Amino acid sequence: MAGPGGRNQKALEKPKNVGVTIKRIFSYMKEYKPFIGLVVVFIVISALAQVIGTSFLQRIIDDCVTPMISNRTDGNMNKFIRTLVIMGIVYVIGAVSTFCYARIMLGISTKTLYKIRVELFTKMEALPIKFFDTHTHGEVMSRFTNDVDTLREMLSNSLASFISAGITVIGVFVMMVYYSWQLTLIVIALFFVIVKVTAFIGSRSGAYFKAQQKALGRANGYIEEMIEGVKVVKVFCHEKRAKNEFEGINDDLCTAATRANTFASIMGPVMNNLSYIHYAVTAILGGIMAIKGVHTFSGVFTVGAAIAFLQYTRNFAMPIQQISQQFNSVLSALAGAERVLSIIDETPEADDGYVTLVNAKENEDGSITETTERTGVWAWKHPHQATGEITYTRLEGKVEFDDVYFGYEPNKTVLNGITLYAKAGQKIAFVGSTGAGKTTITNLINRFYDVPDGKIRYDGININKIRKSDLRRSLSMVLQDTHLFTGTVMDNIRFGRLDATDEEVIKASKLANAHTFVKHLPEGYNTMITGDGANLSQGQRQLLAIARAAVADPPVLILDEATSSIDTRTEALIEKGMDSLMAGRTVFVIAHRLSTVRNSNAIMVLEHGKIIERGDHDSLIEQKGKYYQLYTGMFELS
Repeated sequence: MAGPGGRNQKALEKPKNVGVTIKRIFSYMKEYKPFIGLVVVFIVISALAQVIGTSFLQRIIDDCVTPMISNRTDGNMNKFIRTLVIMGIVYVIGAVSTFCYARIMLGISTKTLYKIRVELFTKMEALPIKFFDTHTHGEVMSRFTNDVDTLREMLSNSLASFISAGITVIGVFVMMVYYSWQLTLIVIALFFVIVKVTAFIGSRSGAYFKAQQKALGRANGYIEEMIEGVKVVKVFCHEKRAKNEFEGINDDLCTAATRANTFASIMGPVMNNLSYIHYAVTAILGGIMAIKGVHTFSGVFTVGAAIAFLQYTRNFAMPIQQISQQFNSVLSALAGAERVLSIIDETPEADDGYVTLVNAKENEDGSITETTERTGVWAWKHPHQATGEITYTRLEGKVEFDDVYFGYEPNKTVLNGITLYAKAGQKIAFVGSTGAGKTTITNLINRFYDVPDGKIRYDGININKIRKSDLRRSLSMVLQDTHLFTGTVMDNIRFGRLDATDEEVIKASKLANAHTFVKHLPEGYNTMITGDGANLSQGQRQLLAIARAAVADPPVLILDEATSSIDTRTEALIEKGMDSLMAGRTVFVIAHRLSTVRNSNAIMVLEHGKIIERGDHDSLIEQKGKYYQLYTGMFELS
């Protein structure tokens, strides 16, 4: 495992294509343009209210307070009160405008993130299996949670703050020039210092914020894996090593987060101190100018002008400080947005199939006709691109591999010239050592991966021509690692066919011999399943997976170690049900327990991606080859 420093150095890169990322984010807000325009109007009103309200300070001091002090009379009191009231109204208008644009922006950001999450989830559902084989679940989850949350902060707060601060700075700058162009030059000089400091800190902060998001994704992925495999960790006393590995990952996160937030934290104090220095310098020079009566665009520079200018100085520094503070959250949000958009930009699972699965009925002359009714008869609708003719082939479940080569990686072949033929209704078994290619064959039948060399035909049709959703609708799989969803037992079985009635679900449950144990659950078929079926035994979860396959009623059934988690007694009980389930279907069985494949029509013995023996049980025993050694215990499967 690489050291923490090494991983951080690799992760330290600035957000790429910032302009493109911002443009992409705004593309999700197109339909809210009228509301965004309204937000801008309210922001302008709020900023101008702040600028105009400050200008009343000069009037109050020069036209009201100073005359009253000099003449020791309250003759200007009415003017004083009237000016204060007008000033208060201006600030109230500004406050109401601030509330309005903040509330509207919150709604826009919420709806925008809703769209992004929907698109992100939709893309995730469209991604090929290969993507999930190469990304941890925790890392993918981090895109939905941490990265999207940083984007929410930017859209709801930072964006409006940036616009408001920008308008305020412009308005304040104009008023400062009006009151004293001489003092404004000092402000400009300090402004360049502030820009340089902000750029210096921001350039380093952005890289570490991106590193922090990446490290957070790795930490989430590792934590999820350890929680899912906590029993394995404890059984093999892996706690100490898991702790050490997590400490390394957590150290990466701690280092990146510390550096990122260090730069973020020093930004505020640095800007505050610069503004205090500027305020003090401006106060001294402003006082001197007021005493000497220096002439400016507004006339003679008075005490009231000096006080108003000092307030403008504060108003000028505050939005710049606000921008600097929001700058870090924006960088973090852009880093998160890039990670979110990277999944959205992933190439979805390719599907150029044009042969579809349709309901059909068989005519008296044996021909097939398409129908909208559910008849129990299915057919492949095959439009021939060359002639424009449409033909229908009845779905029977014949599967043929013709000299198939395949590898998950370009230079590592898993299957080497696999050729086999499964007639409709046959049971084909695959046996062999781990890594021999058994599961890979079933992955190819489902088109989880496409073959680069050779052909796979389904009912005589190249499966590359069959639309993936229709192909998979004609298949059912029972995997060794079952997965149950949060919901009732009924819902989990119905997952195999969503339009199945309660009666059909119960029938499938009886077929898989799951009905007996389901009846004894607290609420029967309405019992809630949570935590991937943590309240059920492994064997019970497997039975529900078999019932799920049964309710789908497919012509082709793939059993990948389907009974591996079921004890011998339970296996014997479901054997008749499994035979009923497999009757009339093409079945592919992968099993380490050779007793489950004895009645197969053909048994394929695989080794290093090749079929080294084939035949039924009796013929393979007579050959006294690898299968004979496996069956008699002379050689054990690994």
